[in-house]
Amino acid sequence: MELNEYLDILRRRWLGVLIIALAALALASAVTLALPKKYTATTRLFVAVTGGDSVTDLAQGSNFAEKQMSSYAEVATSPRVLTPVIQQLDLRTTPKDLAESVEVTVPVDTVILEIAATDRDATRAAQIANAVGVELKTAADDLTPKRPGGIEGVLVTTIAVAQVPTEASFPNIAVNLAIGLIAGLLLGIGIAILRDVLDTKVRNDNDVRALTDRPILGDVAYDHDVPTHPVIVRDEPTAAPSEAIRRLRTNLQFIDVANQPRSIVISSSIPGEGKTTIAINLAVSLADTGARVILVDADLRQPSLAKYVNIEGQVGLTTVLIGRADVEDVVQPLGTTGLDLLPAGQVPPNPSELLGSAAMASLLERLSTSYDMVLLDSPPLLPVTDAVVLTKMSGGAVVIVGADRIHRPQLQQSLQSLETADAHVFGIVVNKLARREATSYGYGYGKEYTSAAHKPQRPNAVQPRRRRDWDDTLMFDAVPQNGHKAGTSRAH
Repeated sequence: MELNEYLDILRRRWLGVLIIALAALALASAVTLALPKKYTATTRLFVAVTGGDSVTDLAQGSNFAEKQMSSYAEVATSPRVLTPVIQQLDLRTTPKDLAESVEVTVPVDTVILEIAATDRDATRAAQIANAVGVELKTAADDLTPKRPGGIEGVLVTTIAVAQVPTEASFPNIAVNLAIGLIAGLLLGIGIAILRDVLDTKVRNDNDVRALTDRPILGDVAYDHDVPTHPVIVRDEPTAAPSEAIRRLRTNLQFIDVANQPRSIVISSSIPGEGKTTIAINLAVSLADTGARVILVDADLRQPSLAKYVNIEGQVGLTTVLIGRADVEDVVQPLGTTGLDLLPAGQVPPNPSELLGSAAMASLLERLSTSYDMVLLDSPPLLPVTDAVVLTKMSGGAVVIVGADRIHRPQLQQSLQSLETADAHVFGIVVNKLARREATSYGYGYGKEYTSAAHKPQRPNAVQPRRRRDWDDTLMFDAVPQNGHKAGTSRAH
């Protein structure tokens, strides 16, 4: 991975990293508070070698003392020193255990001994440090040979008496919290990277580009209001998702300038990726340019077009394919626009056979002649082969990819099925893109170009009206709620 990829992972998963870091910080705080407090007191001793008054004697004495400092530090933690301390202070411990709580250090190039004693009781820590210092003086006198005349060879002098500490030396709250926070951040980053490596979901354009060289025709952000008003291009024309649909429309017009397709299949890999919503809004957007457009619900297994736009769907494509109606009689105009709708009709027992029949090929050729654009909302690619069959009959397919809803192997498999059948794929539309992802591409999804006060009113829903009878089956035309008759069928 490159640096920008790591940064992209952190940008997408920053919340998880933050939660783990805060959890580690809280754990470090709890552990710190649970640990018993310990106090450290320090006494300082100066070690000097007695000798003559000449400069040479003083220098030799100083060098001798420096060389002996490490030995005195060892003596300070030996039983010879610590046993009398235990007896004097009546401590319930052993010289070995007491030595672990006494630390003797020698600052570089000095003849100073620093004796630090640590204990849970602050007063006892000071007492231990001072007692060790006193006993070390005695031990030094006993262990160092006397000079001629009975003069002590080494003189140990206390230069700083250990004072009772007022603050605990352990645990170090600041250090522990810093370690906990850093460890939490590293753990969170590691888990974020691991999750991204193991995550096979398609989340953004980069994931799609890693799988296919087919162009990305558009990015449409997730809109939680779609279930209540799926035709967002008509209901909220200035919203950013509507602008994304219009951008998709523009890109489709440039996919093959020399041979403009007259029919396009809109499909996805699995259900729930939003193909029908994209198909409806794209159809409306194309019709807004003045083109004659028909949207065919070719999903004969789980048709949803009629429900989405609130029209009668009991008669439609299947009725035409079995020869019980002409297409002109079942096409329903959407209001007064240039868009016609052909619902799926009743669900047949043999959808694949109907969609792959000569009747379907003839109907598609007829519609391509009568309309500027024919959009077919087909079933998903992975569960059934209907979409592949339709794509072979039409100019090509646009594959809808639902961000966070499909895994990479699934997308690869669906594209492979189209490639195997030698079916043309115009490109990919990344739908239901998370707002943070959409914003990163510079589209500003989720923001309106106009204020809420200037939002257009949603048009009235389309309601069906009885039109004529076909073998005791009700046929319907679409009439807006305001009572004005919709335009007539445009298929000729």
